[in-house]
Amino acid sequence: MKILITGGAGFIGSNLCEYFLKNAHNIVCFDNFSTGKVENITNFLLQYPNTFELQVGDIRNISDCRKAVEGVDVVLHEAALGSVPRSIKDPITTNEVNISGFLNMLVSSCDAKIKRFIYAASSSTYGNSEILPKEEDVIGKPLSPYAVTKYVNELYADVFSKTYGVECIGLRYFNVFGRRQDPFGAYAAVIPLFIKNFINHESPVINGDGQYSRDFTFIDNVIQMNMLAINTDNQKALNQIYNTACGEKTTLNQLVVYLKELLCQYDSEIEKIEILHGKERAGDIPHSLASIEKAKKLLGYIPKQNIYDGLKESIDWYWKNLK
Repeated sequence: MKILITGGAGFIGSNLCEYFLKNAHNIVCFDNFSTGKVENITNFLLQYPNTFELQVGDIRNISDCRKAVEGVDVVLHEAALGSVPRSIKDPITTNEVNISGFLNMLVSSCDAKIKRFIYAASSSTYGNSEILPKEEDVIGKPLSPYAVTKYVNELYADVFSKTYGVECIGLRYFNVFGRRQDPFGAYAAVIPLFIKNFINHESPVINGDGQYSRDFTFIDNVIQMNMLAINTDNQKALNQIYNTACGEKTTLNQLVVYLKELLCQYDSEIEKIEILHGKERAGDIPHSLASIEKAKKLLGYIPKQNIYDGLKESIDWYWKNLK
């Protein structure tokens, strides 16, 4: 199969590239390197010269999108401008990338007669809904520009599946973490940021009292969901949205306990590092916990690793790559 992975040089995209290359697929990586990194894919260019292709381009440019989808069987659309705080600071660029870019990819895929379009949706779509666990059909109002853009993606995908016959599957990612996730920069996610802090003997800063909770999801579970979405022949599974998570709730305070426990196996001094607390962050939802029953029923999804096992693997990777 020839698979186009947009944002293929990013954290999730590069992990998807690696998995499908190892499983003998041809991969087209499409990225503009605004957040993706060349080092994430350098080894693929060397190891898979005949089955890995890099196309540098921008999803905001429809001619780049049309070129990227040529001869492709399936699209995994991972390219987006993430981060709630970044979207609050710059909603215009977030909208251009996440909505206009998404529509460009949908139109290009439709015109190229792509069989299936699988895209990264987001748990931010649940917005101010307080219902736990989060079920796909019950959402609230978005709390950030980023959340708005990801919800609009779902609406466009639904319209295109009904109007143009494109098989669309949306995967609502819940706080994904793992190898290659960038710990640097103003918009670094909490897990790689805290791991970096601890390794450098710096105090991590928790926004709020630490009782906010998330359904942290290891990258291998995300890979599994994309693989299942590509391979399913269950017609009822198509043109659906799926929570992509573990179905476990972890507070930030508990996360810190896990991180300290695992990192102390490498450096016992980390146990002494103080935890700081700051203000709650605008646009953040208090609690996030996914129901994964729909994915289990229609796709046969069973999470491979829980948060603790995922953190163990992640810390091993960061220890080797940050030291």
